Amino acid sequence: MQKLTKDTLTGICAQMASHSWSDAEINELVDPQLGIITGFQDLLNELEQLRKIDLGTTPPAMSVQGADRHD
Repeated sequence: MQKLTKDTLTGICAQMASHSWSDAEINELVDPQLGIITGFQDLLNELEQLRKIDLGTTPPAMSVQGADRHD
């Protein structure tokens, strides 16, 4: 996976133009300075890690106890 660049994100925003993004908003996604949100690159890195997990080795979820309802 390539590192996110401002040019890449600007291109994505232009293609999905339902919202007009300001230069400041795009800069904040590429390199967060305000500490309010997670950077888009950090999110992409976390998704990449999840993509690499073999779900076949993950045990099934436990059943919910007390889920039997008698309506």
